[in-house]
Amino acid sequence: MPKGYVIGRAKVTDATKWAVYAARSSEVMKIYGGTPIVRGGQMTVAEGEGRARNIIIEFADFQSAKAYAASPEYAEARKLREGAGEIDLVVVEGA
Repeated sequence: MPKGYVIGRAKVTDATKWAVYAARSSEVMKIYGGTPIVRGGQMTVAEGEGRARNIIIEFADFQSAKAYAASPEYAEARKLREGAGEIDLVVVEGA
């Protein structure tokens, strides 16, 4: 069965608020069996638009990744992020 991934690209404008969100979303990620593969770190834009903060979280399968992103626990974490920046999140099935 292919793994599932949550992929995010973010622009942080309030690091303090973002840190609170990141801590809570990390707790939620563990509940749903997620493992961070990429979390910030050095990056360069090869094509198109990029954002300074990038994340990839691996899950056992696509359904688990979707469950995390749609969970009430993650919805609570999202509220903590309000006013802290912008993020694009997608859930992707692995090969």
